[in-house]
Formats: sequence, structure tokens, C-alpha cells
Amino acid sequence: MSILRKLASQTAIYGLSSVLGRMLNYLLVPLYTSVFVPAEYGIVTELYAYVAFLNILYIYGLETAYFRFSSQEKGYNYFNLAFTSILVSSVLLSGVIWIFSEAIADILQYPNQAHLIRWLAAILAIDAIVAIPFARLRQQGKAYHFAVFKLSNIGINIFLNLFFILLCPLILENNPESFVRTFYNPEIGVGYVFLSNLIANGLYLIFFLPDWLKVRFTFNTAEWKRMMKYAWPVLIIGFAGVTNEMLSRAILKYRLPEGFYEGYTNLEILGIFGACYKLAVFMTLAVQAFRYAFEPFFFAQAKEKNSPHVFSQVMTWFVLFTSFSWLGLCVFMPYYAPIFLRQESYLMALDAVPLLLGGGLFLGVFYNLSLWYKLTDNTLYGAYISLIGALATFILNWSLIPVMGYMGSAIATFTSYLLMVIVSYFWGMKHYPVPYQVLKTIGYILFAGVGIVIDGLTEQSFFKSVLIVLIFLTLPIIFERKAFQRLKAN
Repeated sequence: MSILRKLASQTAIYGLSSVLGRMLNYLLVPLYTSVFVPAEYGIVTELYAYVAFLNILYIYGLETAYFRFSSQEKGYNYFNLAFTSILVSSVLLSGVIWIFSEAIADILQYPNQAHLIRWLAAILAIDAIVAIPFARLRQQGKAYHFAVFKLSNIGINIFLNLFFILLCPLILENNPESFVRTFYNPEIGVGYVFLSNLIANGLYLIFFLPDWLKVRFTFNTAEWKRMMKYAWPVLIIGFAGVTNEMLSRAILKYRLPEGFYEGYTNLEILGIFGACYKLAVFMTLAVQAFRYAFEPFFFAQAKEKNSPHVFSQVMTWFVLFTSFSWLGLCVFMPYYAPIFLRQESYLMALDAVPLLLGGGLFLGVFYNLSLWYKLTDNTLYGAYISLIGALATFILNWSLIPVMGYMGSAIATFTSYLLMVIVSYFWGMKHYPVPYQVLKTIGYILFAGVGIVIDGLTEQSFFKSVLIVLIFLTLPIIFERKAFQRLKAN
């Protein structure tokens, strides 16, 4: 149990930077939905969807490969090799995007906004360059350093957004001849979202300056090929994962029939759906915090004799926590959603959020299950599973969006992640059996789902929502009492 306690502690620290930090960053959503109309927010939604795909390409699985090789083989400096590889490829990729920025902006139907594409190219390069230094912090267990760097970036980004989007226009409104005119251009508008991100990310280069001074640029073809043999299926997994999460926001504008939602353009609907999708981020970020801690944890724990039992316990506790989160986020949504989505038009897609949150829960279960193909060096199976999910996501989005609009995308997200969980479980039990408490975990998820359905079908009441959540809380008291006692004893 002390091992599980350590994992929980690491997850809490990573959660400070990813979950709490992003929640602070999420406070920008009320700003965006107050200042920008849905069509403008649609630009942010679409471009960051493409960034998510490109982030995977820029890192091409080397982050996970670095964990694998550095944790088991001490005779070679895999940090220098991975960092050198990503640095060179990032500069080349962003250079190409920068050169063709005008053409890319025209293809995306954003004429005269090539500067947004160039800023995103720089953001992508910096994100990739710092990926391996951040991975080394995780590998070395320096969760506090990780949290400080991430929170600093988020804090700076929030400040810059407030400065450019709120403070500068206010200063110019009261004093048109202010010095602010020398660097602030009102015509950039929503572009300041991207510029703030770029400046904040640029400060990562300063944060890691001590690491840059110690880097030895090196390239060993044989070792690089070994890493890439492990990494390329992870790249496919990453692309498939981003497809599951981002494809709807990348194609909704193009696949949705014109006039499907009376009085709204497709770009406006994209902005509305993207804003409501932000509410589902609460689940995704909790899963991300767990993943940051769990990945280096299971690589280290795999050598222990009782590791399958430990992994089973981790799964049970994870499902219990995320099921409770799913239930709570859904039943209390009518009360907190208007705080973040300031214009009433943004609230029209709230009915899709429970499905998106449920998809995030299954994504977390899949991350738990993924240990089997990573520990057995069968990452190709992970690629197959992710491709199955991505194919389901594409088919369902393509077929359901014209018929059901954004609800088709929500259904696609939920279904694809559930399908990946089922396939991964049955394949994993053949290659790396873990005694998961299947009936108990399924029961927790179903109980939460039933609570959400009951809440949605009955009249809205805060007391009723509280009662549903309290009833769910009786489950761990009944079924996990002994586990609580063992944890307390250790």
C-alpha cells in the first residue's frame, strides 16, 4: 500500500501542474466567451485541434522511448540522443510550416492571417524541444520541478491573455495616445490568444537553461534506430489518440450541412461545441495527471513480484475516482457551466458534455490497460488498438455529424474509447495477465452512468444532485472498507 500511496502522491503533484494549472488556465474561457463571438472562438478551436495532431508528429514517440531505454539501460546517454533528434526535426518541420504559412492560411479559409500559422509553428517547435527535458524530470521523480515549470508557464499565459485582451483595449479606450499603441494592434484580435501562448512557451527555454548548458549534441544511428523501432508504434498510438479527441473539432465545420442549426454558421457551431468541449477537459486533465505519474511508475514497479496485484488495485481506485468525478461533473453542470460560458449561445451544446466526459473516463481506463503492451515491448499492438479506435472515430463522425450534428461527435468519442478499452483488455490478458476486479469496476461505471441518466430525466434540483452523489459515495464505504484500512495501516 505504501507503493500506491507514493503513486497517489506523485499523481497529486502532477495534478497540481496539469489539472489545477489547466483549471486556472480554464478561467480564460469566461474571458474568451465574453469578448469573442462564437465564430472567433471557432478559429481558436480549429487551429488548436490541428496543433494537437502536429504535437504528436513533432515528438514521434521519443518521449515514451526515452522512458523505456533510460530506465533499463544505463550505459548510454539516451537523453542527449533523443533531445538532439527532436531539436533537429522540430526546426525543420516548423521551418516548412513558416515558409508555406500563407498557403496554409488560405486553405483553412483564414486569408490574411498567415501570422497565426507562423506563431503556431514556433509554439510547436518549443513544445517539442522541451518534451524530453520534461520527460527526464518525470523519470527522475522531480515532480515538484515539473509542477513549478508548468504552473509558471500557465500563470504567464493567463497574465498575457488578460493584458492583451482586457487591459490594453481598456487603456486605449481611456487614453488613445497611450504608449500601449506602440506594441498593441487591435486588428490582431483573437490572435493574441496564440501570441500569449508563444511568449509563455518561449520562457521554457529560460527555465531549462541549466539543462541546455549540459547537453551534448550527439547522434548514434544504431541506438536511434533501436529507439525508433520502439517509438514508431507509439507515434501511431498518439495520432490515433488525437484523432479520437480532436477529429470532431477538425472536421465539424466542413462535415456539418449548412443551416443544420438555424441561425448559426458552421464556424459558430464549431466555436460553441469547442467551448462546451472545454467542460470535458476536467476529466481529461485528471486522467493526464494520473498518466504522468503512472507511466514511470509501472516501468519501475514491473520488476516486483506482486506488480500484477498492484496494477489491479491501481485500476480499481482509478475507476472509482473517475466514476465519481464523471457523476459529479454531470449532475452539477447546470450550476457551474454558465460561470465559464458567458454568452448564452455557448450553452446550447451542454447536452454533449456527459458523453465527452464519459469518453475521457474510458481513455483513462485505456491508459491503465496500456501497460501490458509497453512492458512486453509489443507497442505495435497498442498501435493496432489505437487505429481501431481512430477508425471508429472517423466512421462515426463522418456518418453521424450530417445527421445528428455535434451530438454525433460526442457519441463517436464515447464509443471509440469504450471500444479501445474492450479490445485492449482481452488482448492484454493473453500477453500480460493482470487480476483486474472487472465486475467491481464495471459496476462503479454503470452506477455513475445510471445516476447521470436519472439526473437528466428528472426535474433540475440542487438537492437531488447532492443526494445522487452522496448515494454513490456509499460504494467505496461498502466495497473498499478493507482496502482503506490496509492503506491507513501502511
